[in-house]
Amino acid sequence: MQDLQGSLSSSRAYWPSKSVIAWNIDIGDGSCYLYASQNATLNVTDAGIQGHDQKIKLEKDEGGLPSNVMEKFPHIGGYRAFKVPSLLDVQSLLKCQLAVAAFSADGHCRNATGLQLPGVIDELYGYDGPLGAVFSGESISLHLWAPTAQAVSASIFREPSGDEPLQTVQLKESSGVWSGVGPRSWEGCYYVYEVTVYHHSTLKIEKCTASDPYSRGLSANGRHTLLVDLNSDDLKPEGWETLSDEKPNLPSLSDISIYELHIRDFSAIDPTVHPDLRGGYLAFTLQDSAGVLHLKKLSAAGLTHVHLLPSFHFGEVDDDKTKWKSVDHEALEKLPPDSEEQQAQIAAIRDEDGYNWGYNPILWGTPKGSYATDPNGPCRIIEFRKMVQALNRIGLRVVLDVVYNHLNSSGPFGVNSVLDKIVPGYYLRRDADGAIENSTCMNDTASEHYMVERLILDDLLSWAVNYKVDGFRFDLMGHIMKHTMVKARSMLQALSKSKDGVDGSSIYLYGEGWDFGEVARNARGVNASQLNLGGTGIGSFNDRIRDAVLGGSPFGPPLQQGFVTGLSLQPNDHDHGDKANADRMLAVAKDHIQVGMAANLRDFLLTNCDGNQVKGSEVCTYNGSPVGYATQPIEIVNYDSAHDNETLFDIISLKGIPFFHAGDETLRSKSLDRDSYNSGDWFNRIKPRLANPSFKPNKSHIVAAVENFTNLLQIRYSSPLFRLRTAKDIQVNSKDTIVRESKYDASSGCFNVPARTTAVFVEPRKT
Repeated sequence: MQDLQGSLSSSRAYWPSKSVIAWNIDIGDGSCYLYASQNATLNVTDAGIQGHDQKIKLEKDEGGLPSNVMEKFPHIGGYRAFKVPSLLDVQSLLKCQLAVAAFSADGHCRNATGLQLPGVIDELYGYDGPLGAVFSGESISLHLWAPTAQAVSASIFREPSGDEPLQTVQLKESSGVWSGVGPRSWEGCYYVYEVTVYHHSTLKIEKCTASDPYSRGLSANGRHTLLVDLNSDDLKPEGWETLSDEKPNLPSLSDISIYELHIRDFSAIDPTVHPDLRGGYLAFTLQDSAGVLHLKKLSAAGLTHVHLLPSFHFGEVDDDKTKWKSVDHEALEKLPPDSEEQQAQIAAIRDEDGYNWGYNPILWGTPKGSYATDPNGPCRIIEFRKMVQALNRIGLRVVLDVVYNHLNSSGPFGVNSVLDKIVPGYYLRRDADGAIENSTCMNDTASEHYMVERLILDDLLSWAVNYKVDGFRFDLMGHIMKHTMVKARSMLQALSKSKDGVDGSSIYLYGEGWDFGEVARNARGVNASQLNLGGTGIGSFNDRIRDAVLGGSPFGPPLQQGFVTGLSLQPNDHDHGDKANADRMLAVAKDHIQVGMAANLRDFLLTNCDGNQVKGSEVCTYNGSPVGYATQPIEIVNYDSAHDNETLFDIISLKGIPFFHAGDETLRSKSLDRDSYNSGDWFNRIKPRLANPSFKPNKSHIVAAVENFTNLLQIRYSSPLFRLRTAKDIQVNSKDTIVRESKYDASSGCFNVPARTTAVFVEPRKT
């Protein structure tokens, strides 16, 4: 018999429906019991589980798990089913410490474990009513979904520091939602919840302090939620109500081109921006700064969207700028370019400066305070709106980078843990032992759970309506369920100017459709991975064309070349085998590029490198998957570099819908730092940085690169043939060409784009 001491710290059994418990154990002729303790006093002995308030016998269900359970939780499809008595008061039990134990026929305890509860919670407590702070007439009501909590209170504070509360209100529960009502004079105050709840990670009843998951305003570092009405006129910049009428024209989603940009990178070291505004939202409102003038130039050439790296409330950057540490950039400039000193100085303060990409979410629904001139009060709300407004007015729509696949922290004590304090074990995806899954990097969230999906949808709706965001880029989208993404797109597309102040038909959704980790091959349900998205109208990044163009992959041999990195002209004899193998690699890369240029359509017909006519889905497989997988052009985002790998310039120096990483057009380098999420302003600044002088571009090279980049945009918008809207259009027009001769001018380093030569040529979009 295995040692049972401490086994309740695992949760290997599931309660997926109120009528059944699933456990991967064969009890033979033995028996199984469910135990509950309101005060969390369960413990395991040789005789079984002691310290319980209730002991309930569970009967084996020879029919197995119900089909609806296996559909929602496919990873437990082979588990044994145990019937729960029909008259059991399940709601009361869910507020207790719970465990199951298996006994042999002679009465000896064979095994014991805790339970995972999201399934039964969804069945009993799925909720569609108000959540967060609701402003109505002369009152404000608070609503918190916390069905497993034993008690909830809200403390109201006048100041953001929250030293002494004005008052503490005990909330009352109805169907898992805790509510309380206060006067309208609370507006502008702050609040925090105290939730008394059993936490599986400590095996104790804990009193957890947390901000509101539906926070729409925060104090610095999110310690308290700001009671703020986003509909208040005081929070709306002049002209905000009519901004939807001023949005840049977008005839079709196929016309989109996207420029990825980090808010701090944009202006942190720009001398044309006032020091108080550098690295923040308001830098985008300065019409004559170097950065804005550059964006205007790209907009005039045809660029349509700016994709902002995470700008919600994330961890690892203090909102209080007075606490930041920094390095002396002028001193770093004087060091040799191949010195290790720059990295050493940056590393020493990397967790205490103002820089981070932001892929470590704490609360999804509020702008990050470190980008605002004041992290307290409504400043971040107003300034974020001004940023969106300013970008729209120079002809650029705004995409928000959202990170719904994981959270920064978990458990009952961490200052950055929120959701896991309020309904422990519900929001985060767990493995077969009950440990939190970490394949995304940490604390994977579970959109297959009803209220997790609802929080994601509500958050997207708030950003679209309250901030007039024009699109969303989903980080590790493959870890989100397909049904969540489809609901999101339908919800946003249904928004209208007359009803919501937003034209939802122009909102674009796309993301990283990688299929890995615990969700791979639909193990937790049909996920939003590349091969599952056909027909949804949701875009995914095209890694096929990226790797064919650049060679290898971000995780492959670093010197392996591709189509534009020398394999066709100057092979470097690294990682390619003999000439015949290198030639084959190049031929296959050309096929991948050809499919990619046809929007990676799975039914696109082409003649492959072997002379055979094949469909895009039949082209040589990409890591075991089809190259072509989309059904319409807007389902593919073609790119060659992004924030989380080497820049295009660094890759070349080292060896559908277009997507550009900010600075690629200025030959930006990060000194081969492929994961510079926390490498500070020095390595992330938008300018070149290489040790070898022969590789370092001069001003003329950079100017030429910018001109080539704008020429590329102008060519894309010169003809509808570069922005075909349907799969049929692409197949038909793939046989035709526009006659033009773009010639390379060696003296300027630019391509000369001739005047229009066909009737279908259209002028680039102007601001």
